[in-house]
Amino acid sequence: MKHDARRILVVEDEPKLAAVLCDYLHAAGYVCEWLADGRQALHRVQDNSQTKPAAMLLDLMLPGLDGLEVCRGVRLLSDLPILIISARVDELDRLLGLELGADDYVCKPFSPREVVARVRALLRRADGRLTPAGQQTPVQPLIGGFTVDEAGQRLAWQGQVLHLTPVEFKLLRLLLSQPGRVFERSQLLDAIHEDFRDVSDRVVDSHVKNIRRKLAALQPPQDCISAVYGVGYRFDPAAIA
Repeated sequence: MKHDARRILVVEDEPKLAAVLCDYLHAAGYVCEWLADGRQALHRVQDNSQTKPAAMLLDLMLPGLDGLEVCRGVRLLSDLPILIISARVDELDRLLGLELGADDYVCKPFSPREVVARVRALLRRADGRLTPAGQQTPVQPLIGGFTVDEAGQRLAWQGQVLHLTPVEFKLLRLLLSQPGRVFERSQLLDAIHEDFRDVSDRVVDSHVKNIRRKLAALQPPQDCISAVYGVGYRFDPAAIA
């Protein structure tokens, strides 16, 4: 399926709000595709006959299918970058969205310029993961049987590719870069969010939870990220099978 690096899928059931988002994205050089129904959005991602978007802006309260279910369904199919935009401001809602695989979360009301900036940041983190068919990129060995394709933004363990979101790749790559070092949550937040936004440390916990789930799906399962109570996380090479 062809990929369009400038196409943004906007999934929002409020026409005026969707129009504002699309106007600002158009002004920033992006091509917008708007859908107002959650089920249609999931079908759009499933449809291999259409051009693949570069990212999705996803409202949570949608007709047809709740945005969280859309996020869950998309993550089963793709590592498409997802930015949730919602009026749900409770921290638990934000954490649930991130645990289901969203890359970022913006609460309504929001600044359209901020949304555009976050889209740019998402695409920077995802840049290079889509390599033209047949083109090989260098794969470098890391500790514990891991390998990294920096250009393609892919990590693997003993040949098994980990299907990580851009944020998850960045976080695990950092932990692998200094085995045994304890990274504070604030340091990990600074690494995955270049704009130094004010977000809860629990965002890191949500991303680590997702990474651990994907490591547990390997054969044999791996549990190589250790939590240091009250501080943060480290990569533990001694835990590798």
